[in-house]
Amino acid sequence: MHRRLPTFLAASCLALALAAAPAMGQDADPLSHWRPSFDPRTAEHTYILSNVSHPAIEGVGVGYRIRDKVWERSGGRLYVDFRPMAQLGGERDVIQKLRMGAVHGMLSSSVAAANVADKLGIVNLPYVVDTFDKLETFRNSPELFDEFRNAALSGGIMVVDITSYGTYGWATTTPVRTLADARRVSFRIAEAPVNTDIYRAWGLSFTVMPWPDVPQALQTGVINGLDHTPTVCNITRKFNIAKYFTEVNYAQGLFVHLMNKRWFDRLPADLQKVLIEVIEEESAISRQIARKQHEEQIAAAKNDGVEFISLSDADRRTLIENSASVYETWGRRIGPDYLNRVRQALAD
Repeated sequence: MHRRLPTFLAASCLALALAAAPAMGQDADPLSHWRPSFDPRTAEHTYILSNVSHPAIEGVGVGYRIRDKVWERSGGRLYVDFRPMAQLGGERDVIQKLRMGAVHGMLSSSVAAANVADKLGIVNLPYVVDTFDKLETFRNSPELFDEFRNAALSGGIMVVDITSYGTYGWATTTPVRTLADARRVSFRIAEAPVNTDIYRAWGLSFTVMPWPDVPQALQTGVINGLDHTPTVCNITRKFNIAKYFTEVNYAQGLFVHLMNKRWFDRLPADLQKVLIEVIEEESAISRQIARKQHEEQIAAAKNDGVEFISLSDADRRTLIENSASVYETWGRRIGPDYLNRVRQALAD
């Protein structure tokens, strides 16, 4: 039986869990290490960029690297006012602010981005953009990425680029070596229609739960499994309780860089060029760093006694076969031709 708890989409993402400074070993101000080395008050233009997560995740920390590089290249004319850790609100709230122009940009979780345009949900589907290599192919193929990039333009929102926080699998309190084992687990999943559809299609028990509730839920046994990435599970210390990780590797955890087009169009042309170039350069670097961070966090978790388990090829094929209804439902929302082209281009 599927249990659901009222929550906001923002809480379903990885970010709010990372807001606890003690868990990160930082001082009372968790962002003190990321203060700018310049005085932003002299800028002619300000780009307000939001994210709900902690910059210790490389796919989030890119916001500060963009800030510093844009300041340097613009000669101090453009300041990227990066606000991580939900300073500007949860993702649903920020999406509305982005549409209105109160916020100019957003590193949105791919889960939340699907609420901006259905087509953006393609990166959440199981075994489509499921590896770091496929992510790079998808991002660097104009015939694939341009349609994704332009998906939200009718709503006044540009898609500029993508960063990553690792590959999804199952952190559990008991070992999950087969799908039969998985059917005895109650998984916490994000509050997103595609995730719900996936777990229903897979025939697995799930609970939609606010992320801050996860530690207590794991400790008390309300859930005994967590759908997330090794990077997030290790940084947020979920592996202190869930000592097993099954490498399902069905999707990449992504942040999609969204931008208000009306604000961008009002920016001087030379600053437009600087901003887009820096975002693209730093996002590409960030994806490579995130890949390294993924490997480092796995190694660190293993060193602390977490057992990593590879899902068999047969079980992986079963999950893909059981996802047929998800591909059909979301194919209609995304566009069946586009989904088929992406799947064929990224086929193993």
